[in-house]
Amino acid sequence: MAEHKATISWKGGSGDFLKGQFSRQHTWTFDGGLSVTASAAPSVVPPPLSNPEGVDPEEAFVASLSSCHMLTFLFLAYRKGLLVESYDDTAVGEMAKGDNGVPWVSRITLHPKIVFGGEKQPTREEEGQLHQQSHHYCYIANSIKTRVVVSGFDGPPAA
Repeated sequence: MAEHKATISWKGGSGDFLKGQFSRQHTWTFDGGLSVTASAAPSVVPPPLSNPEGVDPEEAFVASLSSCHMLTFLFLAYRKGLLVESYDDTAVGEMAKGDNGVPWVSRITLHPKIVFGGEKQPTREEEGQLHQQSHHYCYIANSIKTRVVVSGFDGPPAA
């Protein structure tokens, strides 16, 4: 099977590490060479110890799930002969306190806005089935315990 790599780099700087007064900003570098500024979420570690402009792990997790769902949806739509002209999603991750007292991303709600072109248009039921299948085949969805919901369609996607 394939491997997927990311290099995470953090360097200490000014501040008092032993008092927790250190920057949480770091860099993610992906196998294709792209580097992204990352940081703790400002809601977890307030600025200036975090960088609100950086990607935080929680939003990256939400984006990863949304992206995987979309890519799977596009593949399945193509296989069904459906022309997708655009796909936009504002995915929202919700935190909750787990049974062990540790917060976790307990739910991700996808809000896809899809524009289909061409003569063949899916019914609402067919689009819902595509979302269920997308959830079922999405690699990321198969790797998590977080509940994933597609807004506007009855019930959670089938696992």
